[in-house]
Parts: sequence; structure tokens; C-alpha cells
Amino acid sequence: MHQVNIIPCGNDQLHTLQDIAINTYGDHYLYLWYDGGMWYIDNSFREETLKKEIADTNAAFYLIYNADSLVGFLKLNLHKALEGQASEEEGLELERIYLSKAAAGRGIGREVLDFTKRLALENNKKLIWLKAMDSSSSIGFYEQNGFKKCGTHTLTYEHMKPEYRGMHVMKLVL
Repeated sequence: MHQVNIIPCGNDQLHTLQDIAINTYGDHYLYLWYDGGMWYIDNSFREETLKKEIADTNAAFYLIYNADSLVGFLKLNLHKALEGQASEEEGLELERIYLSKAAAGRGIGREVLDFTKRLALENNKKLIWLKAMDSSSSIGFYEQNGFKKCGTHTLTYEHMKPEYRGMHVMKLVL
């Protein structure tokens, strides 16, 4: 049995967050990009970007540990509407669960989802929603955990290979 700890992340852990974000993104998503993900990593995980996101009171970052090893991070948007489905007060967006390749498939993601559900219920949310790459095996994981496809989205990043720009919007009604 593994021990998963999900710890709130603030500015004092900025560099830890930055390191795990870059490493876990590199474990799973570099194939999406013409430049091996360098443009996305530079834009999404640079210090100034993460500082701004951490300062956003609507965003909540968490570091994910398995026993004493840092294995990933979670980003939630605490009050985020899902168009036509839930208002800002009713919806919580699960923006990112990034786990290291070594941590994937070990039940840690399920524990992170359980944590997210508890947090949503504590905050009287009616819906958790997310966007997942349509080319990703994570779709099956989310479906196994009760999420349903409810829409699509297309990314427009010019450095991204066109065949990987599609996303499924998924929701879990609480």
C-alpha cells in the first residue's frame, strides 16, 4: 500500500513546483510538439508564469508525494464555469494532474481524484470538469472514475502538431 500525501503549494515551493511540472510534462507530452515541448514548457512553467498563477486566489496548486517522494502536482480552478453545464459557483475545473512516469498506473491518480472530489463537495460544487487530450490514455482513466465526455475543444498553439490539438471536455456530476 502506498501513502499518498497531497500538500498545498505556495510561493515558498515555487521552484519545487517548477521542477516537478517540467519533469512530469517531459515524461508524457513532448511528442505533441514540433520543438519537443520547449515552447510550451518555457511559456507555462517559467517562474513568472507560475508566480502569477499561484497568486490567483481562484487557482489551487498541490504537490503530490508517494511516501517521501515527490511524484507530481495538481492544479485546480476552484470557481470555473462549464459553459451550459455549471456556473462559476457550481463548477470546479481540474486543470492538471501531472504524475511522473514512475508513479503512473499505481493508484495515485485515483487518490488525487478522490481528494479533488472531497474538496469539491466541501465547497458545495455540483460538477468537476476537465479537458483531456483526445490522443491520451487518460480518457479511459477519467471514464473509469465516473467522468463523461460532454464536449470537445481544439488547441491553437502554432508549435503543436495539428493531429494532437483535439481535446475532450469531460465532467463528473457530484
